This record gives sequence, structure tokens and C-alpha cells, in this order.
Amino acid sequence: MNGGDTAGRLVRPFTLTGGRTKPDRTDFTLITTVAAVDPQPEGGPRPQPEHLRILRLCARPVVVAELATRLDLPVSVVSIMLCDLLQAGRITVRPPRPVSRIPDLELLQKVRDGLDRL
Repeated sequence: MNGGDTAGRLVRPFTLTGGRTKPDRTDFTLITTVAAVDPQPEGGPRPQPEHLRILRLCARPVVVAELATRLDLPVSVVSIMLCDLLQAGRITVRPPRPVSRIPDLELLQKVRDGLDRL
């Protein structure tokens, strides 16, 4: 999707999702990591070309936001297509790591010491 085809942009996401506007799952965030299953499962419906493109981009783990950027599609559309791939067993999903609410005082001290040396 590049060039000046703005009319295609209005229709394409709707077509890609089969008219769906919300993903089946709510756990896909911008920083959720997805990866293609290797080897890909056999059987089931043949993936759409856009799904195959996602699988190629997911050969190595990648976050949802980066996928959306590389595909030049809204995150909501990418999330819907990822739900399809997850349901078909073609990708794995790893939620973002929780961020510790307790500051690492040793790390903060090292940063402070480093700043003092500047």
C-alpha cells in the first residue's frame, strides 16, 4: 500500500478484516510480541496474501506496533488479522513483560554516579 491511492486505503482495511471492526481478543497491545510458528501447520483454510505477508514479517519475533508500521495498516486491522492467525495456530503470542514498580536502587545509583562523572 504505497503511492497516492487514498481511495484504496479507505476500502482495503474493511476488506482485509471481512468487515470486522474489533479483534476477537483484547490482549494484543502495541508491545505484544508475535512470532510465526515454525513449521507452519498444515490444513485449514489457505491464508490470505496479507496473512502470508504478516507470517513473513513474523519469522522473527516482532511487536504489533512494528508490524502495523511495516504493513502500513492501522493497529486495529493488524490485531484482527493476528487473531485470525492465532486461531489458525500460525503464530504464537507473548504478552509484554510487566514492568517492576519497585525502582532498582543500585541501577539508579550507577546512573547517578555516571552523570556525576560527566
